[in-house]
Amino acid sequence: MSRLWDRRNRFGKGLTALMAVWIPIIAPVIASVSLAQSLPTLEKQSVQPDLQTAEGQMAIGVQYIQQGQLEAAIAAFRQATALNPAFAPAHYNLGLALRQQGSLQAAANSFYQALQADPGFALAYASLGAALLEGGNLNQASEYLQRAVLLDPNLGLGHYNLGLVYQQQRDMDRAIVEFKKAVQLSTNAAEPSYHLGLIYLQQGQLAPATEALQRAVTMNPGYSEAHYSLGTIWYQQGSLDRALDSFRRSAEANPNYPNAYYGAGLVFMQQGNSAEAQRVLQYARDLFAAQGNRQWVERSAQLLQQAQSR
Repeated sequence: MSRLWDRRNRFGKGLTALMAVWIPIIAPVIASVSLAQSLPTLEKQSVQPDLQTAEGQMAIGVQYIQQGQLEAAIAAFRQATALNPAFAPAHYNLGLALRQQGSLQAAANSFYQALQADPGFALAYASLGAALLEGGNLNQASEYLQRAVLLDPNLGLGHYNLGLVYQQQRDMDRAIVEFKKAVQLSTNAAEPSYHLGLIYLQQGQLAPATEALQRAVTMNPGYSEAHYSLGTIWYQQGSLDRALDSFRRSAEANPNYPNAYYGAGLVFMQQGNSAEAQRVLQYARDLFAAQGNRQWVERSAQLLQQAQSR
C-alpha cells in the first residue's frame, strides 16, 4: 500500500507537469466588429463589393473565410494589401488566414505590416505576440503583448497570451495576475481558467486549483486536459470515484488522450480492479507509443506489470 501511495504522489506531480501546455490565442478574422475600419459581412451588403479596391477584396476575403475557403481568402487579402499597402485590416486578416494555414512566420510578417500601417492596432500587437510566443520568441512576444494591453487594457486575449509568456518564463506571480484579468475580460474562454488552475495545482494550492479547473470545464465541457487535471486533484485527495469520473470525461472528450487512461488505470488499481487497470493501461501505453512519448511508455509499462502481477 505504501508503494502505491508513493507512486500516486509522483503521478500527481509528474502528469500535472506533463500537461502544462499552452495554446496561444489569436483574435478571429475581422467581420463587422473589432475595428472601425473593418467592413460589414457580405450578407449585410446591398451591393457586391468593388473588386478593384482594397476594401472590396477584403470583403471577398472575409466571405471566403466564412465559407471555409482558406486559400481563396488568402489570395483576396493579398490582393487587398497590394491595392492599398496602408490598409491595416487587410494585413491583419492576411496574418490570421496565414496562421490558420500554419504559415507562422508569414503570419507574423503580416501582423507586423498591419502595425506599420496602424501603430495603434492593439489586436495586431496581440496576434503578433501570440505568433512569436508560439515560435518560442518569449522576449519579443512579451514586448508586443505588453504593448497590446497598454493600448487596450480590456483586451482579454492579450492578457491571456501575456500570461502564457510569464508561465513559460516561470514567472508564476505575474502569470496569475494576467490569467485572472483574462478570466474577468473573456468570460466565455475556458483557457485562462485552465492555465490558472494548472499554476495553482503545481503550487499545491488545491482549493483555488479546483475552483479554476471546474470553471474551465463548465465553460467547455469538452476540455479534456482540464477534466484530467481535476482528476489528478480528486485522486490525490483520495476521492477515487470523482477522479475516475473526471478521467472518463477526459477520455470521452479526446479518445486519443493517453493521460486520461493512465489516470484511470491508477484508480482501478487503487480500487483493486486489476482487469480494468490492465485494459486502460495497455491503451495508455499504446497511445503514448504512437505519440513518441517514450518516458510515459515506460511508466505505463511498469504500472501495467504491477497490475498484471496482482
